[in-house]
Amino acid sequence: MNLPKVNQAFTLIEVLITLGVIALLATIAIANVIKSREKAQLTSIVTNLKNIENAKEQWGLEAKKGVGDIPAVSEIQPYLKAGAMPTPSSGESYQINGIGNPATAILPATTKLGTYPAGGTVTVP
Repeated sequence: MNLPKVNQAFTLIEVLITLGVIALLATIAIANVIKSREKAQLTSIVTNLKNIENAKEQWGLEAKKGVGDIPAVSEIQPYLKAGAMPTPSSGESYQINGIGNPATAILPATTKLGTYPAGGTVTVP
């Protein structure tokens, strides 16, 4: 007894709907990964700024310096955790500034992090 052949393939509509759902899920996942990466980079910058501020204050106390005195990088390096200026996480550059003025990080012209525009300045709150 011969049975008739039955097509058991997916229709084009079913394949397109499946691809659409996968594309939607991938878009949501990529957006979350980008947001998380930006948040991690910004947190790293703020942590580096706090470390620079702590080193600057410690230098000021030990060297008997006052408000407005600006340490050289070599003067605060012994007070930093790694013994050197922090490594940039997204290409930012750090400015030590004088005692009483917070250290700042200037973002590259191509990098936007959170609410900070490209080329913006990040300070410790």
